[in-house]
Amino acid sequence: MVGAAEVAARASAAGLDAARLPRHVAIIMDGNGRWATARKQDRTRGHEQGAMVVRAITTASVKLGIARLTLYAFSSENWSRPQLEVDFLMGLLERFLEGELATLMENGVRLEAIGSLERLPAAVRSTLERIIRTTSANSAMTLCLALSYGGRDELVDACRAIAALVAAGRLDAGQITASTLQAHLYAPAASDVDVVIRTAGEMRLSNFLIWQATYAEYVSVAPLWPDFSVSDYHAALAEYQRRERRFGGL
Repeated sequence: MVGAAEVAARASAAGLDAARLPRHVAIIMDGNGRWATARKQDRTRGHEQGAMVVRAITTASVKLGIARLTLYAFSSENWSRPQLEVDFLMGLLERFLEGELATLMENGVRLEAIGSLERLPAAVRSTLERIIRTTSANSAMTLCLALSYGGRDELVDACRAIAALVAAGRLDAGQITASTLQAHLYAPAASDVDVVIRTAGEMRLSNFLIWQATYAEYVSVAPLWPDFSVSDYHAALAEYQRRERRFGGL
């Protein structure tokens, strides 16, 4: 666990206020394909470079004492991409998980995953489950990978689970509250997202954490994900700290 004094020193060095850092950061990692195309390389090269950035941003988040980092790694819509690209991404995910285990353990990071994980190839799912088990006791930060994930799918799945309880007579429909739905999300114990950062200058939420990001600040940054540096990350967090969060109040 990173100490408060250490976090304060690192935050100050980055031009950030340690007392106003977000607890839950979510990132839409956009621009891998465009990065590769601009260099006249195959799209897969952009995905490989993007995977390397994940390590840097995860480590930087741990150093700042951020409690939870959720990365939009593979959306439910991404299954419609060309099969060769999907196969490559699944293989890259498996290699990433294997290759990053030592870094996760060294930094005390617990891995979690949300989404329709049953759609992942069996080998990938097996590796993912093993890394989740291995890191389960780590407590410095939770790295959550949104895989085969869609915000609407998550809400539909939650509603189906609640409807099943009502049909079984285990829950009165009149007692359903926001807390009921929260309890049936993929990661029910996760706190709300404080800031959503999207790279490549895009301005869409793209079906990402619809429920959890209801009151999140949104920061769009210009760099493509493979070019996104720790300095860019600090700048995005500084933009978040310049916002006045009202939550509908005055």
